Amino acid sequence: MMRRRFFYFLTVSAVVLLLTGIGGCYWLVRGSPLTLLQGGTQATPEAAIFVPKQAPVMISILVNPDRLEKLRQVVARPKQRRQSRQEIDQIKTALLANTGLDYRRDIQPWLGDEITVAVTTNDYDRDSYNGQQPGYLMALATKDAEKSREFLQLVFAKQAIAPTDLEFEDYKGVHLVYHKARPQAEPSLKSPKRILSGAVIGDRFVLLANHPMVIKDAINNVQAPDLNLTTSSRYQQALAQLPHRRLGLAFLNLPSVVSWQKLESAAQYESQIIALEANRKGLLAETTLLAASTPEVTSTPELTEPVGALQYIPATSGLAIAGTNLSNLNNTALSQLWTQVTHISTSGYDAISRLINQPLANLQQRWGIDFAQDIFSWVQGEYALALLPHSDRLTADWVFVAEKSAATAEGISRLDALARQRGYDITVLPLAEHKVTAWTQLTTAPINQASNSEEDAITIRAKVLGVRGTTDKYEILATSVDAMDAALKAYRNGSLLNDAKFQASIEAIPQPNAGYVYLDWMATQSLLERQLPALKLVEVIAKPLFDNLRSLTVSSYGSEPGLLKGGAFLRLNG
Repeated sequence: MMRRRFFYFLTVSAVVLLLTGIGGCYWLVRGSPLTLLQGGTQATPEAAIFVPKQAPVMISILVNPDRLEKLRQVVARPKQRRQSRQEIDQIKTALLANTGLDYRRDIQPWLGDEITVAVTTNDYDRDSYNGQQPGYLMALATKDAEKSREFLQLVFAKQAIAPTDLEFEDYKGVHLVYHKARPQAEPSLKSPKRILSGAVIGDRFVLLANHPMVIKDAINNVQAPDLNLTTSSRYQQALAQLPHRRLGLAFLNLPSVVSWQKLESAAQYESQIIALEANRKGLLAETTLLAASTPEVTSTPELTEPVGALQYIPATSGLAIAGTNLSNLNNTALSQLWTQVTHISTSGYDAISRLINQPLANLQQRWGIDFAQDIFSWVQGEYALALLPHSDRLTADWVFVAEKSAATAEGISRLDALARQRGYDITVLPLAEHKVTAWTQLTTAPINQASNSEEDAITIRAKVLGVRGTTDKYEILATSVDAMDAALKAYRNGSLLNDAKFQASIEAIPQPNAGYVYLDWMATQSLLERQLPALKLVEVIAKPLFDNLRSLTVSSYGSEPGLLKGGAFLRLNG
């Protein structure tokens, strides 16, 4: 149990420390002149020399976690400083529980400026009898080789039940230490063979793994450079796409990820790299996907200024999607980027996809239409789609704005015809100084009368399926009269397009781009948590991040053959 607990610490601590560091970075990006924003971090993970070319995933933190914490303390107010220190200490204590280790005493004195975690292989022993056994490797940079060796000795001494439980081996000049494998009375066909293993490599790195074979392979990768990730042309090509200043990066070998996680094939992209950098308004995670061959992406008109259709989107919208030319949506760069990312992710992107897809699927069924055929097909110019959450009910409204084109009139006529086929009337309604068209159906309901009443009474109600309105340049569709009213008022009283928070988010996205998906975290948090309950656990683990997250903006940009580039900007409080 203790060994499993400690290895759990090894595999998740890097990610958690990065997340807590991210949560604290908002202190650094509020105008602080500290060196983190001036290229103070190393450009690439040196531990990539231990990782094989075919490794499914490698994640690297390229800054010491304590450095982020100390910098945050410099600019934080006293109350916030105490809260920050408490949050970090609680996470470190929880991760090291039952290991007998203390972070400040045993790890902090020697930990350097890089923590790299990798899944090195889908099956380190290639033994079909015991099932697939992934290899997990952690490489921690050391600034004090002697103290890091003392740490390694301490780790194994505390984990061993008796001194005879430990095995020492010299492998190609490197001293390995690991727990002896204990024989099982009745070995299970699928029982994993986890054997905590460690080594100090020269005066640079401490390696920890779930089996000595994983560390031996890492040593082989260093001594035979053609085997390690640094000599991969795909990896080098991906690195060249990234900004120089970065807090960390992740590299994914997509075919290996698909095999490891038993996913469906991930289409034509072979590799993906993600880099995290800080600016003065938040954090930008940039990603590049590399294709095995040039993908069939139809060129999308690239935007050099915000989409004008957003002037009819209320500033209170929880989610907004804007771009151009929905008639060829599946072949646009933004669509392919979103499809690829959500294919391999079960986290935030999946939650956002559910937030979008399920309500739209319900609306599609309610309206009795096919969005792709009956709406998207005639949208050839700008468009904006927005979710309007309500604090007093679980359901939300939708507003859709599309720039008029030669095909618009025919498309609207088709929507009216489909409404009539379902028994709805086309009704013109006054709405302030505008006239809008509603698809309505009259219904009746009894009115409760006093017991001495001799006549039954009924009330007539109008059921509204949807509402459409028109301006000189745009056609507007909404799920309710209230939503249409909000859209028309936004144009006069201030829309998302003019909202300072929205402008701060899209300004961080490089131009030209293919449009964006904008999520207001404060407005949609409860909806997202209902769509994906596991998100609450992520919020607890990465509390400093989510406590300061205000919005998320995703976009695609760049059009080099064989590359798909994009980014996600996290606007933080401050």
